[in-house]
Amino acid sequence: MMKHLPSLLAGACALLALSAAHAAPTVTRLTPPSELFSSGRPEPVIARFLPGQRFDLQATIKPDAGQRITAARFLIDGKPVDATVALRDCAAGCVKGVAAETAIATVRAVSLQKAGRHTFSVEATQADGQTVSATGNLDVVSFTTAMGPKVKNLIILVGDGMGAAQRTAARIVKGGYAQGKVIQPLAMDTFPATGMVKTASLNSVVTDSAPGMTAYVSGNKNNNNEEGVFPDDTVDAFDNPRIEYLSEYLHRTQGKALGVVTTADVFDATPAGNAVHTSNRGAGTGIVDQFFDDRARTGLTVLLGGGRKWFLPAGTAGSERAEASDYAFSASDPHTAEIVKRWGAAPGAKDKGRDLIREFQDAGYRYAPTRTALDAAVAGAGADKLLGLFAFSNMNVALDKIDGRRGAKKGLAGGSVVDDYGFPDQPMLDEMAQAALATLRKQPQGFVLMIEGASIDKQAHNMDSERWMLDTIEFDRAVQVAQDFAREQGDTLVIVTADHECSGAALIGGSMLTDQALLDAATKKGAANLRDKVVGVYEKAGFPRYRIAADGYPEATDIDYRLLVGYGANADRYEDWRTNQTPLRDAQQPLAKSEPLKWYPANAAERDDAQGEFLVTGQVPGEQAVHTATDIPLSAFGPGALAFTGVIDNTDVFFKLAQAAVKGTTAPADASGAKRPAKSPRQ
Repeated sequence: MMKHLPSLLAGACALLALSAAHAAPTVTRLTPPSELFSSGRPEPVIARFLPGQRFDLQATIKPDAGQRITAARFLIDGKPVDATVALRDCAAGCVKGVAAETAIATVRAVSLQKAGRHTFSVEATQADGQTVSATGNLDVVSFTTAMGPKVKNLIILVGDGMGAAQRTAARIVKGGYAQGKVIQPLAMDTFPATGMVKTASLNSVVTDSAPGMTAYVSGNKNNNNEEGVFPDDTVDAFDNPRIEYLSEYLHRTQGKALGVVTTADVFDATPAGNAVHTSNRGAGTGIVDQFFDDRARTGLTVLLGGGRKWFLPAGTAGSERAEASDYAFSASDPHTAEIVKRWGAAPGAKDKGRDLIREFQDAGYRYAPTRTALDAAVAGAGADKLLGLFAFSNMNVALDKIDGRRGAKKGLAGGSVVDDYGFPDQPMLDEMAQAALATLRKQPQGFVLMIEGASIDKQAHNMDSERWMLDTIEFDRAVQVAQDFAREQGDTLVIVTADHECSGAALIGGSMLTDQALLDAATKKGAANLRDKVVGVYEKAGFPRYRIAADGYPEATDIDYRLLVGYGANADRYEDWRTNQTPLRDAQQPLAKSEPLKWYPANAAERDDAQGEFLVTGQVPGEQAVHTATDIPLSAFGPGALAFTGVIDNTDVFFKLAQAAVKGTTAPADASGAKRPAKSPRQ
């Protein structure tokens, strides 16, 4: 046997060499995402589009060692796509773990008119002539026969992080209960249709705000942290395969305008997830630049919120513009040049010195830096286009804005919290909603308006119960503004929902103590005093009674027998059940490390430890509560509202909104009391 070993080894080596010579290139990623490609199963179909909605095709192709991909083409239903295929290798600019010889093939801005199931495929050739192919599938969702007229305006209200518990808490605090019956319901409670929404993102059962928002306005799943794009293998945050947004689709096909209103920094995931395409929700400079640069494609007419730091030229006090977070598409690189050519997108530039406020003004936008200026901008004939930036980053929350208006001196520098932040004249969300509608109602073809109550989520992350409860009340006041507008107009569909739930909030009961007794219990500390003697469950919870002031918010949140909130997705914290005097330090503020903001507590443990020593051990690591995978409620009002019932996927919402705007409503008229458009004598 041993005398034959050399020949056996030689034969094995020859066989390995022959096998290597006949190794084939492989397709490691095919976009749009498809179970047919990833698992071989035709169901479920992951990617769905409207007839004519644009999207990109892309494939990542790994050649044999020492080879390179020389050509690629895409086919839909077996027919070649008649568009330029941009072929780019990964010698530089691809993510870690992708070999340098790997190629990325892309076709931009493809669309299909025919409804139904479609297959798409890529065929690639490497230098030695070997080929590889891969196939996926997608659906084009047909419009159905309408039962009612087209809807002119769409209003999407997003209470970021607002689950059923957050809605219920706001109802208890604002509306009150009498013998188990609500005295005054929330505006969103009066909507005639409600369903439950599944919120998973493309890569997790627990979504963040970016794909949580974009599912509603693109009809497709995105990865966490990504907006209006499918994932790819490049490091460039702005070159991913794109999906056309509802705003882009309706502006292109109908001329509708877009409005974006938020209490967050306008670069944040939810506002940006209506108009901006990026794989990095944190790329602030490029995100706000894209808002402006691509306004002709989205119809952007109103932009209100925080985020002034991205609009000020670098070197200006408060500016955080930086080239590292900006975008620029090279004309010499077909991979990005085709975005400009096929999508009509602006090429962008690395321009940290840009004065974006001035550019908005030069383009005809009225600029409002304060509530007073916002009121002036919409007075009389009002603005035709509107930009409002009321803080360097996120706006202050409702509790602190209301305290500021009431003259409460709860800040750390002798004034109010809003004084400490340097922006004492900020509008409330309902005031911003009114300004946006006053501007957008002039649009003859109608509009899409997104209104976000952002800090329901941000304060739930901080486990700051009273602050998120008041932000939910503030959000509901904006819901009332939208509902009043829709009732008056008769041609406006309003939905109110959330992108996800945050913190696993639970309304566990009511305090069994007066506020003074609760203060006394805090001095004794420990679970025996701050849990066992405080937390009333079942009938001991009673009905907490908050007194509502003329401004629509509680006169005080530290009341006798208050509502108590627990969390199921919380980090460690200390609990004394009383209102925190100040919010946590907002690290996104440019001046967060300067006085007086640097004196604000950095995290919940630092904030709470000074108040009481009832330790609530968290279920999650870190310093914040986190998002959960829990389904969230959606309520609808106006023509087509009754289509939004049952348990639906977040991507389904997009197709229901588009159906109402493009072909007409498919649900019977509801009994909401919305005024119907008057008919002419000839009708």
